[in-house]
Amino acid sequence: MRVLVLVMVCVALPAASLRYWVEPCSQPASGCHAADPELAQWAIEAWQAASGGQLRFEKTADREKAHIRILWTGGREGLYGEARPIMVEGVRGAEVYVLPAPDQAGEKDALLRDAIVYLTCLHETGHALGLPHTARFADIMYSFQYGGDISEYFGRYRRQLASRADIRKHSGMSVEDRRKLVELYK
Repeated sequence: MRVLVLVMVCVALPAASLRYWVEPCSQPASGCHAADPELAQWAIEAWQAASGGQLRFEKTADREKAHIRILWTGGREGLYGEARPIMVEGVRGAEVYVLPAPDQAGEKDALLRDAIVYLTCLHETGHALGLPHTARFADIMYSFQYGGDISEYFGRYRRQLASRADIRKHSGMSVEDRRKLVELYK
């Protein structure tokens, strides 16, 4: 399995208002499903809630003005996503590339596929906010480079869900993820 490593330097940042843009699912080759942009929006909302009021996100229709741009892309097996740093009007952000879980993941369990896509959006958006990888398996910012059971990582989250709507009720973040975010934006 290949996992992309993204190193970002974390420095304390002031409270922020950030614009975001989510690509519609218009490229069937990417594996994106029509409802996947909603999963990306839920990931943004989860980070906003976790920030304790330090982050405010505003959706924009103008991709070029967005600090965080979530895009759907096809790619290599074993790679879930990537965040590439960008600057927008002097503010750090990122283009977040999400490789939607292959349809095989959803053949037996559509909710597992949605969980993987949501958690990938959440993880990569965390990088866009400046959070680095961790070695703690409980964290959304955990890196598979440290080993660990990838199926269990996604499976433990999936077991919390009875329906797709439950994704909004279970952020997927650990206490440590939230602490690091608040520390970064105090």
